[in-house]
Formats: sequence, C-alpha cells, structure tokens
Amino acid sequence: MLHPHPLAQRTLNVKPSPTLTLDAEVKAMKAKGSRIVNLGVGEPDFETPDFIKEAAIQAIRDGFTRYTPSEGILELREAVARKFSEDNGLDYDPGEIVITCGGKHALYNVMQALFGPGDEVIIPAPYWVTYPPQVLLAGATPVLAETRESEGYVLTPDALEKALTKRSRGIVINSPSNPTGMVYSRENLLALAPAIEAAGLWVISDDIYETLVYNGRVFVNMPMACPELKGQTVICHGVSKTYSMTGWRIGFLAAPQQVAKTVTMIQSQMTSNPCSIAQKAGLAALTGPREPLGRMRDIFDSRRKLALKLLGGIPGFRTPVPAGAFYVFPDVSAILGREIAGRAVCSSDDLAAVLLRECEVATVPGSGFGAEGAIRFSYAASEEEISEGLGRIARLLATEARPLPAA
Repeated sequence: MLHPHPLAQRTLNVKPSPTLTLDAEVKAMKAKGSRIVNLGVGEPDFETPDFIKEAAIQAIRDGFTRYTPSEGILELREAVARKFSEDNGLDYDPGEIVITCGGKHALYNVMQALFGPGDEVIIPAPYWVTYPPQVLLAGATPVLAETRESEGYVLTPDALEKALTKRSRGIVINSPSNPTGMVYSRENLLALAPAIEAAGLWVISDDIYETLVYNGRVFVNMPMACPELKGQTVICHGVSKTYSMTGWRIGFLAAPQQVAKTVTMIQSQMTSNPCSIAQKAGLAALTGPREPLGRMRDIFDSRRKLALKLLGGIPGFRTPVPAGAFYVFPDVSAILGREIAGRAVCSSDDLAAVLLRECEVATVPGSGFGAEGAIRFSYAASEEEISEGLGRIARLLATEARPLPAA
C-alpha cells in the first residue's frame, strides 16, 4: 500500500492562531455552563450598526449574490479611495485598491505577493500573533526586532539597524498596536524612514485600529509621515474593528498598482472574490454616518480607564498606559515563579491557564506575541465584565499566590 507524501514543509513550523484557539476553548466552556469572562478575544462586543445590516439585507433582496470582480466591486474600491483621501490625505486610484476577505486576508495576500524564500521580513516585537506565521507561509523568514516598554514599545532606528541584513525585504508596522496599544507618532516614523528607504524595504502598514486612539493622540502611518515612502508601502485595513464587523470578513488594501494587480491575481485563484453581500455592507459602512465610530471609541476609552485603574490595584502587575486599540498588556514577571491555587506558575502560559481554570477569566499569554512575562487583556467587553473579571483575578492572587516550595 502506498503512503501519501508528507505535508508541505512550510506548514510544519506554523501553529494555529493562539487567540482564535483560546476563543474556541472559551466558547466550548461556556456551552458547558462555565461563567467565563472573556478578556482575551480581540473582537468588539458592539452590534454592527443597523444601517449596515440593512444594506446587506437589501443586497440579498436585490439578488446581489453572484461573483464580483476578484478585486472587489468598483463602488466599494472608490469608497475606500475616498476614505484614504479624506481621512489620511493619501491619493489612491481605485486600481490601487483591493477588497479582501478581512484584514488578515489582506496581509496574507501581500506577504504572498511580495516575499519568498531567502527574503527576511522585520517584525517589531511584541507583535500580533499572525505576522510571523504569514511570513513563514510565504517561504520567507521573520526577523524579530525587540522593542522596550521603557521606550513605549516603539521600534527605534538603532533596533531597526540591528535587524537589517542584505536579505531584508520588508518591515511590518502596526499602529495602534495589538497587543500593546502603542501608537507611533509622526516623529517615530520619520526616525525610521531613512533606513527603510535606504534598504528599499516594503512597509506593510497594518492600520486596522486607526480610529481607536486616545489621550489626544493622532493617527499617522508611514506614507502620511513620509510621502516619499508611499511607493514602497502597502496599507492593510478593514471594517472589522472600526464598525464592529468581524464576521463580515471585509478588508482592503492600498498599494502601488503592480502590487495591487498581483494581489488580485492571487485572490482570483484563492477565493474568486470577497463575499458580494458583505461588500455591500462594507460600502454602507464607509459611506454612512460616522457617529457610531465616535460613540464606540468613547466607550472603549472609558473601558480602558477602568481596566487601568483595576489592574493598578493588583500587586505584581505593571501596566503601561495604552494610547490606542482595545488592549492592555501588563508585565506580570513579578508573579511568575510562584504557586497559585496549587499550581506552579513559571510562565505567562501557566498564568493564563490558571486564570482560566481557577477564575474562569480568559486572557492571552504574552508568549504568543513574542513577549514572555506579559499577558494581554482585551477591554472589548462591557464595564461589568471588566470589573468582574479583574476582580476575580485580584481575589485569587490575594489569597492563593505564594512562593514555590524549595526544590
């Protein structure tokens, strides 16, 4: 009997998304009756605005249920181009816009279009869990550039220079950041621009949290800060976080036309096109009233302040103040090396497991983000859930944490 050939080598170094794996585990526990407080998932808890839902329903009634152009319908690409012009002062032709099956799909397509074996892609750490696997799936090599909490988790020119080699082909810049909530300033980006331009790097700008900035900060990406780099930048974006449309799976990217054409070709062989109905919903989102965006941002800001206040009262948690997105990323290294509820807690994975099993509070360990010794909390949850979840953790650590027994 013949045996099948082994799996493709590139898949062997890639693991499932830890955040999605956690979310699946939480849902399974809830289905069995557990009172889980989910502070792990990066998903707004708001309903998609009604005017967006109605646009999708109308699309179904109109029979808009067939294939669309692989790059997305023209009116949606035109709306995306207007968004970049009006919000960011960036001019793109609709031919430089591609609609994708979510922001993650935009990033995957770009990695496939731009990078391959022998190439290196610089990823500042801490990083979103999906960046390194997507680079690996393109056959390229992720190179981690460490950032420091003391420097606001911003990549410095010195750290960039240390990561650069003759094989460097790209760099990922995510601002506001998942998991840290860090936001790059114009000055931060301008400091990086000379090295990026000199090395001819592609800048992959993940702007998915653009509208979620606080403390008077202003969103800026690389081509906004340094127009000279627009021709070597791909902006990846989407409606998931801004409009609470995670399940609709509509993302978009803006890129030089040849890159956009290549992405369209890849997409034509992968998904044919994004969902026709969801594209109409995305069009409604981008052309509809902006009031829901400000309302959701203000609610997130209130939750951010609550989470920071409660985390500040938990001994052993040192929590930098995030300026964007909807995450806090406390350093918990002072807690590691203890016994909690009879379990040895020696890593962020151990701590997240104890919090889930003992407190029924879901978090994400920092190891998945390249930051062992930290843990991510999402405040994309109600204030009641945030108070309940962090209260449970505070009570557990106050009564159950003790030094590990001597070996």
